[in-house]
Amino acid sequence: MNQQLAWPDEWKAWNSWRAAVENLGVLVFQFSRVPLFEVRGLSLLRMPMPVVAINSKEIAPGARIFTLLHEVVHLMLAGANEERPAIKEDRSGEDWASVERFAEIAASHALIPEAALRAEIEAVSLQNSQWALDDLRRLARRFRVTPLALGTRLRESGFMTWDQYHSWREAWTAYIASLPARKSGPVTPAVKAVGRNGRPFTQLVFEAMSANRITSVDAARYLGLKFQHFDKLRTILWSGPVGLPSDE
Repeated sequence: MNQQLAWPDEWKAWNSWRAAVENLGVLVFQFSRVPLFEVRGLSLLRMPMPVVAINSKEIAPGARIFTLLHEVVHLMLAGANEERPAIKEDRSGEDWASVERFAEIAASHALIPEAALRAEIEAVSLQNSQWALDDLRRLARRFRVTPLALGTRLRESGFMTWDQYHSWREAWTAYIASLPARKSGPVTPAVKAVGRNGRPFTQLVFEAMSANRITSVDAARYLGLKFQHFDKLRTILWSGPVGLPSDE
């Protein structure tokens, strides 16, 4: 928890959470060509390399983190035979909503443990707060999560009544709608490729190419990157994690 609180910004938090999940043997991808209202993330339990994919249209890295852990919970449920692929699921809509709610709760507790949440609330004297937008934004920054994720977590632990939560969420939705669209700066094709494919998958592709198991044409297709950028991509793999948006 101390390490999480010490991260300098949300991009560092995203890099660190993604690396932690990848170190468990999960391939983490990002995609951008599907609207957020259709899907924020998905998971595939395909051993020995299960997959989580995150919609990079979610601009805030804190939101990607929450979706990442949410999908990891689904992998765990599938691994325990508590969940099946969507095409085979026969749960009712109500029953499936309860599964989704469980995944949200589990992800929120992983990001914000109960003891840490209470300690932070006491430290900033928010025990009796009416939870204004600025209150949640300030506290969310401490945990490197989105205010919406924190609001859900506060409701779960009883720091907000349902009325407070619904009122706050309406105010937050209105605030987000009022913000101008963000413009991203230029990103090189190689950086986009690592952000999109993740380090483990990218390394696997290069290893397969080096062992002559696939051709450079195959590698370019798997990575969605022209061969001319491969040297730069190798340099990035050696330099450390990449947390930039995928391929927008």
